[in-house]
Amino acid sequence: MAERPVASTAPELVLETDTGSTVMSPGHEYHVGRDPLSDIVIDDARVSWHHAVLRAEDGHWTLEDEHSTNGTYADGRRVQAWDVGAGCVIRFGNVSDGPRAVLVGAPAPAQERPSAVSMPALTGTFRRPTTVRPLPSRTVRIGRADDNDLVIDDLVVSRRHAELRALPDGSYEIVDLGSHNGTFLNGLPVTGAPVGPGDIVGIGHSAFCLVGDELQEYVDTGEVSLDVQDLAVAVDRGRKTLLDHVSFPVGEKCLLAVVGPSGAGKSTLLNALTGQRPADQGAVLYDGRDLYRDYAELRQRIGLVPQDDILHAQLTVRSALSYAAELRFPQDTAKAERQARVDEVIRELGLEQRAGQHVHSLSGGQRKRVSVALELLTKPSLLFLDEPTSGLDPGMDRSVMHMLRGLADDGRTVIVVTHSVLSLDVCDRLLVLAPGGRIAYYGPPEDALAFFGFEQWPEAFEAFERDTERDWAGEFGGSPFHRRYISEASAQPRLGGSAPVGVAPPPRPRSRRSQLGTLIRRYATALSADRTFLAIMIALPFVMGAMARALAGGGLTQDKAMSALLILCVGGVLTGAANAVRELVKERVIYRRERAVGLSRSAYLMSKVVVLGTITVLQAVVLTLVALLGVDLKAPDGEGVLLPPLVEIILAVALLAFTAMMLGLLVSALVGKEEVTMPLLVLIAIVQVVFCGALLKVDGVIGLEQLAWLVPARWAFGAMAGTVDLARIVPGELTGDPLFEHSVGVWLLNMGMLVVLSAVFGYVVSRLLRRHEPVVMRK
Repeated sequence: MAERPVASTAPELVLETDTGSTVMSPGHEYHVGRDPLSDIVIDDARVSWHHAVLRAEDGHWTLEDEHSTNGTYADGRRVQAWDVGAGCVIRFGNVSDGPRAVLVGAPAPAQERPSAVSMPALTGTFRRPTTVRPLPSRTVRIGRADDNDLVIDDLVVSRRHAELRALPDGSYEIVDLGSHNGTFLNGLPVTGAPVGPGDIVGIGHSAFCLVGDELQEYVDTGEVSLDVQDLAVAVDRGRKTLLDHVSFPVGEKCLLAVVGPSGAGKSTLLNALTGQRPADQGAVLYDGRDLYRDYAELRQRIGLVPQDDILHAQLTVRSALSYAAELRFPQDTAKAERQARVDEVIRELGLEQRAGQHVHSLSGGQRKRVSVALELLTKPSLLFLDEPTSGLDPGMDRSVMHMLRGLADDGRTVIVVTHSVLSLDVCDRLLVLAPGGRIAYYGPPEDALAFFGFEQWPEAFEAFERDTERDWAGEFGGSPFHRRYISEASAQPRLGGSAPVGVAPPPRPRSRRSQLGTLIRRYATALSADRTFLAIMIALPFVMGAMARALAGGGLTQDKAMSALLILCVGGVLTGAANAVRELVKERVIYRRERAVGLSRSAYLMSKVVVLGTITVLQAVVLTLVALLGVDLKAPDGEGVLLPPLVEIILAVALLAFTAMMLGLLVSALVGKEEVTMPLLVLIAIVQVVFCGALLKVDGVIGLEQLAWLVPARWAFGAMAGTVDLARIVPGELTGDPLFEHSVGVWLLNMGMLVVLSAVFGYVVSRLLRRHEPVVMRK
C-alpha cells in the first residue's frame, strides 16, 4: 500500500488500550496488529498480524483496515476507512468483545510532561512501574529472602543483596551487601553511593528509581526492544570496514534473522550487539538504555548461544545445567531452588526425556536445545544465536527455528545469525547484510526476494558476490521498506556523538572460592565420564614404569642407570603434558561464554591445576614405584641427599610431571585448534630428551645451556642424578655436569627451578587465556 502524506494540523490524541496508552502525533502513522514491531501491539488471536493503521489527514484522524481477517469496528460498525476523533471506541477482530481501544483528548504539552529525571530514565518506552511505594524514612533491606523489607523474586539476586539507606539530611544511599552479581547505579557497579532523583538502581532484573516522594520499581519481564544506531566497525587502522553505519529497530517478542554472504559482517554485528566486542561508533539501546554504558548491569539479561556447543559433552543434560546454575546463581541459592529452575528450563525446551542422557549422545538439534536451555537459566530478555542450525538436516533446521519462534512468543527478543534460508518464514523480521557490512534489506522475510528482484535465495547471494559495483545499501536506503521499517519504526531518540561511551566491565566475581569448588567438581565429573581418558591415564604410568624397570633390572648399574633415569624423565614429561595439552583449547568456546557472564579467570585456571595436578602427581608416584620399588638405587651409603633415595626420586618425577602439565596447559592456551596439540606433544618430549643432559653435553655450551634452563627435564634429571650420585656410578664427561652433584644445595636448586618454571608457565597461561576472552572482560 502506498503511504499517504501526513498532515501536521490534526490534533494530538491518546489511544488507550488494555495494555497501555499511546500518544499519537499527527506526523506519524500508527500501525496496529499482532506484529511485535507494530506501533500498537495487540496480542490476540483474532487480531491480524497487520490489522489497521491510524493516520492524520487534512486536519483529522482516519482509521483504515489493512484487509484484516476479522475486521475493524468503529462505533459499533465494521469499517474499511473511517474518520475518528476523541471519544471514538474501536474494536479489533470482533464487534462485541474484541480488543478495545478508546481515543481521548491530547495530553499535556510536552514541556509540562515529566522529564526523564522525574519519570523513569529507564527506557525510551515510558513503561509503567511494576510497583510503587512511598520513599522510606529508614533503611530498607533488599534481597531474595522473605525476611527482607523489599523482596525480589529473582534467582540472580542474593538473599540479602543491598540496602537503601535514608540519611539524616533526607537523602539516600544504596549499599551493596556483598552480593554475588552486584548492585548497580546508573549501570555501573557500586559498593556504596548516594542516590538522587532520576538515578537508576539495578538489582537483578529489577530497577528502582526515586520519583518525587515515591520509590518506583520496574521489572524486566523480557518484553524489551532493541534499537541499533549507526554501528560502525573498522580494522587495520580503519582501512577495512566490517560494519558500515548499521541501524535498525527490533521490537518486543520479535524473532529477527540476520543473513548475508560470507564477509558481510554478521559475526561482527553479533559481537557488537551483545557487547562482546563493542562497535567503534554508534550505540545499541536496550529498551532505551545504552547497552555499552550499562553493560555491567545488562549483561545478565543477554543470552548468547555460540555456533559451537557451550557444553561439556561427557556430562548428562541435567548435570551440565546444574553446574551452570551453580556458577551463575548466587552462592546462597539453595540446591532445591537451583534444581527447580533447571527442571523448569528442561520442561520449557522439551528435554524431559533427554535429561539423563550424556550430551555427546544427543543429536545436533537436541544439543542446540541444551545450549539454549543453559542460557535460559537466568531468564535473559535478549537471546542471540550464532548459526544454530549449522550442520543440521532440513528437518532439524526447521525444528530449531520453530523452537526460537516459541521462545520469542513467550516474551523474549531473539536474534539469530544464520546461513540457512529454509525457515525464514517463521521470523518476524529479516536483516540482510551486503558485503562491506551495509544493510541491503530490513523488513518482513516474505518481501525480501521480491525487493531484490529474484525468485530464489541462491540467486540473490550470487548477485552479492557478482555485482560488486551495485549499491545495495543505497537502493534500500531510498526504498519504502527503509522508511517504514527503520526510519518510522525507531521510537528511540538518537544518541549524540560519533563514538560509543566506554564499556564498563562487570564487577569482579565475589566468590572465587565457590566458583573454584564448582569448577573442580564439574571438571572431575567430566573427566571421570571420559572412558578413553581414564584408560590412558591408568595405563600410561604402568607402561612407562615397566619400561624403566626393565632397564633398571636389579639395580642402577653402570650400563643401565643413565637409561633408567632418562625413561623416568620421559615418562614424567609425557604423563603431565599429555594430561593437559588438549584441556584448554577444547573448552575455549565454553570458557569464552562463561567468562562473559562472570566466571573468574583465576578460578578456572586453578580448577585445571588442582584436578590435573592431583591426577598427574598420582600417576608420577605410580610410575616411579613400578619402576624402582625394590631396586638397588646404588646411592652413596644407601642414602639420598636429604631423604631416602626412592622418596627423593618420587618427588623429582612428581614435580617434573606437574611442571610438564603446566607446560601442556601453556601449549593448549597458545594453539588455535585441538588437532595440532598431539604433534606439539611429541615435540615437547623430544626437546626434554635432547636438553635434559643425558644424551648431549649441555653444561658450558653457549646457547644450549641457557636454552636448557627452560626445559623441566634438565632440572629433574639433575635432581635424580644427584640423589644416586650418577657421576660415581657412570663416570664420564656427561655425568660431570655440575647439576648432577650429590649435594644439598644443588638438589634444592634443581627442585626449586621446577617450582619456578611451574609458576612462570602458570602466569603465561593466565595471560594467554586473556586473549580468548570477550574484549570487555580483558581488564
